[in-house]
Amino acid sequence: MNGRRTRPIRVLLIAPSLEIVGGQSVQANHLLAYFRKVSEIEVRFQPFNLRLPRIVESARFLRTVARWLLYCPLVMWRVAGADVVHVFSASFYSYNLWSLPALASARLWRKKIILNYHDGQAEQHLAHWKSAVPTLRWMDRIVTPSAYLVEVFRKYDLRATLIYNVIDSSRFRFRPRVRPAPVFLHNRMLDPLYNVECTLRAFQLIQKRYPEARLTVAHDGRLRGSLERLAEELELRNTRFIGHVAPEKIPELYDSAEIYLTSPNTDCMPLSLLECFASGLPLVATRVGGIPYIVEHERTGLLVESNDHEAIAASAVRLLEEEGLAERLARNAVGECRKYRWDVVGEAWVGLYRELAEG
Repeated sequence: MNGRRTRPIRVLLIAPSLEIVGGQSVQANHLLAYFRKVSEIEVRFQPFNLRLPRIVESARFLRTVARWLLYCPLVMWRVAGADVVHVFSASFYSYNLWSLPALASARLWRKKIILNYHDGQAEQHLAHWKSAVPTLRWMDRIVTPSAYLVEVFRKYDLRATLIYNVIDSSRFRFRPRVRPAPVFLHNRMLDPLYNVECTLRAFQLIQKRYPEARLTVAHDGRLRGSLERLAEELELRNTRFIGHVAPEKIPELYDSAEIYLTSPNTDCMPLSLLECFASGLPLVATRVGGIPYIVEHERTGLLVESNDHEAIAASAVRLLEEEGLAERLARNAVGECRKYRWDVVGEAWVGLYRELAEG
């Protein structure tokens, strides 16, 4: 294209809305807010999770089928008016249900499409789903927030661009824990991937040493009932399952804790770790997926092997008892927030949109 554009670049952003609480919806909401302040970009939003009548919403399988049947023609129509399609994606069925219709629509209307891939299970997806690699080659760009996923895609001869997730660190109060108290926080979905059971077993060991220790388990998920029963079986005291926390209350949640624990079996780029960095909250996490690409062991946090509750407990005790450790980790970690700022991440997206729209 010769000369300057006479109108904004029209971007159709396809992602889950905040009614589905998770990393994708939070990042999509941040991008929407940011681009509405950028005159060069005209962003329109299309959620996966279309609202349906209550009777349909209550039936999980029927809800998915109904949403897909509505979503496909709606996306086909809305892609026609876009210059660039930006679709968020997870693995497996989510990729097939929501990303492939967007790809088909972009190809039909000859529009550029960006696949924004957020899922620590990418290796299994690419290895075992025959539709994955061939269709990913049709995407104009694959973007991921994790250097870990860039390496996974490279194994399958797929080029992925790294654009980090964003965090508005100004929302959080940085408070280094000079002498942390035994007040712990876990803030991930209560689903099998995140192995919350491991955190509960680690907390049992911590409570043997610190009987007054407290644990808050935030967020919700399909395992909540079984995890609450496990907490009773382990005879955990001072353990609260508080469910969903409103986005505006998240900074307060981090400020109320002294140490963060997370024990997933697989992960991509958990925003919760960046929130810990911004809050001065020292953390213990498992060394899986993209986590070691965010947290440097002994410099910005403590890492242990997956499914090792004894190692998690031992690391937590170190933070409580090793003088200066928690404060040193926190002060190193807050500096990492610079590369996840709006002025860095937002400009990367604008540059990519510009490249595709004018290419």
